[in-house]
Amino acid sequence: MSHLPQRLEKNCLNCGTTVIGKYCHECGQENSEPKESVWQLLSHFFSDVTHFDGKFFTSLKDLITRPGYLSRQYTLGRRASFLNPVRMYLFTSFIFFLIFFSLFKWDQSNLTVVDRNNAEKVDTADMREISSAITSDGKPLTKADFSKKMTIDSVHFINQDYTSKAAYDSALASGKVTDNWFLREATYRGIELTQKYGHNKKRFIADFIEKLQHSIPQMLFVLLPLFALILKILYVRHKDYYYTEHAIFTLHFYIFSFIMMLLIFAIAKLDALPGLAWMTFINVALTMGILFYLYKAMRVFYRQSRVKTLGKMSLLLLTFFISGLFLFVIFAFISIFEI
Repeated sequence: MSHLPQRLEKNCLNCGTTVIGKYCHECGQENSEPKESVWQLLSHFFSDVTHFDGKFFTSLKDLITRPGYLSRQYTLGRRASFLNPVRMYLFTSFIFFLIFFSLFKWDQSNLTVVDRNNAEKVDTADMREISSAITSDGKPLTKADFSKKMTIDSVHFINQDYTSKAAYDSALASGKVTDNWFLREATYRGIELTQKYGHNKKRFIADFIEKLQHSIPQMLFVLLPLFALILKILYVRHKDYYYTEHAIFTLHFYIFSFIMMLLIFAIAKLDALPGLAWMTFINVALTMGILFYLYKAMRVFYRQSRVKTLGKMSLLLLTFFISGLFLFVIFAFISIFEI
């Protein structure tokens, strides 16, 4: 609310409607004098900020402590006391990714890339960790066995028979190679990557991971309407729930998940300190807490039995996981083509 004097005229300066009372009944603008001092401008700004803060923290408290309640209140039309879910999501996601990218930075100097040429130089502990990840039974290899297992000397990108685009174009023109459009584009990209990185596997992997990491916000954003669509399909018999209602529920669940993940990240950083390894159990509990929250929120919002809610929640998570994995592969290919 502004502290500007009211206008004597009754025409709304925004839409021209005749104003009855303090605010225009058509557009909601206050019928006050348009001229304001610097102090009034600053007062108006701080009033808007504190109004946002008040709604944000009220909404956040209900969101965390009462799963599904905020979504249900919003769909019932009780919205004046709560922050708009889209604004709340944008603000929360901005804070989340700001902290996320501050905590997780890929440093090429800290990346260990091992092949048969440098296996003997790698620390024994690192060798156990790296080699166990590539064996079928998960058992670590000795340095000698690892060198034997690695049959390549360097990272090779797609189709190393051609060192330039001109050589590959010549092979295509002569009919020696009959690749389709996708293979042609992949080969061109492979040649470009080979020319750019050569045998510098460390820089290639670091650039790829950094590019893929910065695709996470886009991936989550794409998955958001998909999450709501899965809910729409699962509750297709509930005719009173439009897609918008499922989207509101999804936004609130995303916001809660962002908050919980920030806690998990913070505890993970503390977990690395000496004597605090036990904090891993807290992260496990928080992860399980996200799943329990989803169950409770679905129970409150959709008002179905425990068995039905658990069954639909399982289908939701399975479908969402498969979709997320598929999307991850797509963004991984995009990252390779963009680095």
